[in-house]
This record gives sequence, C-alpha cells and structure tokens, in this order.
Amino acid sequence: MSAPAIVRVRDVHKYFTRGSERIDVLQDLNLEVMEGEFLGLMGPSGSGKTTLLNLIAGLDQPSEGEVWIGDRLVSRMSEGELAQWRTRNIGFIFQFYHLLPVLTAYENVELPLLLLPLTAAERKRQVLTALDLVGLSARLSHRPGQLSGGQQQRVGIARAVVTDPTLIVADEPTGDLDARSAEEILALLDELQRSLKKTILLVTHDPRAAGHAHRVLHLEKGQLVETARAADETRIKLG
Repeated sequence: MSAPAIVRVRDVHKYFTRGSERIDVLQDLNLEVMEGEFLGLMGPSGSGKTTLLNLIAGLDQPSEGEVWIGDRLVSRMSEGELAQWRTRNIGFIFQFYHLLPVLTAYENVELPLLLLPLTAAERKRQVLTALDLVGLSARLSHRPGQLSGGQQQRVGIARAVVTDPTLIVADEPTGDLDARSAEEILALLDELQRSLKKTILLVTHDPRAAGHAHRVLHLEKGQLVETARAADETRIKLG
C-alpha cells in the first residue's frame, strides 16, 4: 500500500504586482508529495522554487488555489494560526544557517521549543537528542563563530528536527558549503529520511544535491516538469 499524500497543492496560482504590471510566478500548479518522500525542486533563478517552498511551508499564501498539509488547509489560515502551525509542523533549513551568533549550539536548537508547552526537562531531552542525531553532542556549548560551516549547518538541521515536524523544507542547504561538507549534509538528510521517515522538500541548483532525492521536479515558466531518475532526459508533464 502506497504512502498517503502529505502535501497537496491544488490549482495554485501566485502572482505579484509591480505598479500596473502583474508578474505571474506560478500558474495552475498541482503537486502531491507522499509521506516520507524526499523531493528535489530545481529550476533557474526566478523560476518560483522558493515561492513554492514558502507556500507549502505557510510563509506565504497563493493568489488562487489551495495548499493542504495533511488534513489542514494552510492556504486559508490566519497569520496567527499559521505561526502556531509552522512551529509544530515545519522544520526550516537555510543556506546561510540563520543561527544567532550570541547563542550556543544548544541554545540555537532549543529556540523553537520555547514556543511550545514543554518543561525544561522535556526541552533538554529533545535538544540533546537532536544534537546527537547530527553528531554534535561534543559541540553543544560552542557558538556559531567557533564552528565550521558544515557544523553550523548541522546545528541548523538539529534545530529543524527538534520539534519532530511533519515536513522539513531545505532552501539551498549546501549552497554555502565546500564539496565535502555539502556531501556530508546531504548524507545526513538521507539518514533523516531513512531513519525518521521524514518528508523532505529540497530546493537546489546543484544536480548532485538533487540526485539524493527520490524524485526531482523542475520549475519551468511557472509549471512543474518531472525528470526521470534514469539517465535519459525524458520529461513528463504533470497534470
């Protein structure tokens, strides 16, 4: 029996206005992501990859259409509902880490938990588990400036998973790393998907990074095109 769809994007259109000009970014877009799937999103700059990621993560709302995560229609939530929902359901991994430089690794990972009704003991258990998962148990007292880029991104990943979110969304998570560190981070994402059955949405320009995904979609002129994992370049329109 196949896994259920955890993400359902239905007839989504997203446009912006600049003066009297309307700029269409996403057009009549449909997408389903299965629970536990590792999905890669590629496309040229300005193609709408990050816009789509933000719609799924509840950071933005479509101009038209619906975005469902599980049984929740997130595209119709209020700002207050979205903020609460994101804390529990979305783990964010950023290209430039977005760690607070004055906080230790432990404190940076703990931040999302401060928004949840947990005791100090419960927060500590979850933070230590997350840091152990990314191999940084020995660095929990270090501040970002004392860590390498790869280690900082591991802290970012620990922060993303510490709330046990429904989705992990990663926007160019290896874009600021050297090749070796990037491969280590991608291997860690692979392990999160395998061991924790996490659903991961990865935006990347790097074909090597996209190669870790189960499925790769390309955004072209506001539409999604699927690239087969085989060596051929056959593309199938999603409909």
